[in-house]
Amino acid sequence: MIPDCISFNAIPHTTRIFSDFLSYSPDVRKFFPTQPDAAHIAAWAKSVPRDLTRQARVADALVKQNRAWGASEATLRNLRRLRDGAFAVVTGQQVGLFGGPLLSLLKAASVLALAKQVEELGVECVPVFWLATEDHDLAEVNQALLLTHDFQLAAFTAQTNGAAGAPVSTIRFAAGTNDLVAQAAQLLGESLAADYLRESYVEGETFSNAYARLYTRIFNGRDHGLIFFDPADPELHRIATPLFVEAVSRSAELDDALLARNRELHAAQYHEQVKVTPQSTPLFALAEGVRVPIHRANGQFAVARERLSSAQLQRRIEVAPENFSANVLLRPVLQDYWLPTLGYIGGPAEIAYFAQAGVVYEKLLGRITPILPRLSATLIEPRIERLLTKYEIELPELFHGECQLRECLAARSLPADLRQNFENARRSVDDVMQHVSSSLQTLDPTLVEAAGRAAGKMQYQVNRLQKRAAQAELRRTEILTRHAMQIENALYPKKSLPERELAGLYFYANHGPELIDRLIELAAARCPEHKVLLLGA
Repeated sequence: MIPDCISFNAIPHTTRIFSDFLSYSPDVRKFFPTQPDAAHIAAWAKSVPRDLTRQARVADALVKQNRAWGASEATLRNLRRLRDGAFAVVTGQQVGLFGGPLLSLLKAASVLALAKQVEELGVECVPVFWLATEDHDLAEVNQALLLTHDFQLAAFTAQTNGAAGAPVSTIRFAAGTNDLVAQAAQLLGESLAADYLRESYVEGETFSNAYARLYTRIFNGRDHGLIFFDPADPELHRIATPLFVEAVSRSAELDDALLARNRELHAAQYHEQVKVTPQSTPLFALAEGVRVPIHRANGQFAVARERLSSAQLQRRIEVAPENFSANVLLRPVLQDYWLPTLGYIGGPAEIAYFAQAGVVYEKLLGRITPILPRLSATLIEPRIERLLTKYEIELPELFHGECQLRECLAARSLPADLRQNFENARRSVDDVMQHVSSSLQTLDPTLVEAAGRAAGKMQYQVNRLQKRAAQAELRRTEILTRHAMQIENALYPKKSLPERELAGLYFYANHGPELIDRLIELAAARCPEHKVLLLGA
């Protein structure tokens, strides 16, 4: 039987702070003062102030954005509700090529599920998906990984036009993109996913618009009403000007608070997700189109090669706020300056940096927005499910390397009588050596320990012989190699969870709009574990 969920303790690279957060242990509560569940998020509404004038301006900007991407009436209705004073629950992700990895869909499903739960508790709330369009690490977004029909990995990288280090909102797809999209669409087969991909990713388009258009189409159906939010909007930056100015004027104070928070995290034996130095500020600036961090230096601020006083920098922000953006620790605060946010849904890394960002929240907004874990899941296609069942493979065996997969499959493919003989040999060694130990206990107890060591060596030799037999079977049967590769590509590609590597569009192509409904339902079951979804069930 394939389990419905797997403990995060069985998954590699799970950090202590994330594990403690999921159980909401006493050690972690200092850094996350609100318990991460829908009931506490709904209750948090009493603590979230709303500037209805600002909220209306933000909603108007979002209406323009979402209309341009082809928003559904359900989304426009939610934007009207936001304009009239509804709260928001938010998630977000980088605008990856072809819609990015599966975790993007999992985040969207999570925020839709949470919004529904909060509304059922009597709090008017809309779901928002934040597009991280001001990020400038092109290498992180300019790649997509699909699976072929035979579960081979197919990697895609687009040609782009734009300056290195520029925000991805300004990076455009270069010549050759249409051919690349055609290749990906062919892999996806005749499907809505392929149609949406061809409509969204075209030469000359930006990463942000292509991603938003694709996801708008995916979530337009069934009245999901998901709102997409592109922060790289001049009007939104004008609204944020006071926060940018305050972040600069109080940057030394913020830096001291962050350094103190990092010491607290270390004292609690947690890691710091974001490095902070005594020269840090929470802002980036555009210098000749490139996004550069602003540093404090000798009582001034350094922007690339320029040196500015605090007054000069503040004036520059007021004149052209679109040239400034938040770093990773100010970003959630900026989000909640624009939106009356009840809660943010994030992955393990985001949860870790929220532990640091809490002090920035306190200084600039006077509150700490709660964060909740996103849905984490492995989706198993029917053909892969059959292979797992055939070879009796458990997912943790892949994650931890407890068996080299090909050898493991080979061992479990040995003739039944040979496998039984090896099992009988192990039991015989145990039985015989137990009798020997009992006799030695009477004759000379000092020899019992030596008998135990001898039994261990015998078991080692039996296991070693079985492993060699499996290797012989592997050499004899090519199909085992193919099956092992298919399982690994589908369930642990590049030695990572598939949600972090495989494009969500691959699964959408195979299972259509119904997949989104299943993910939302899965996200609503808020057990803090890594879930397993059998797509053939």
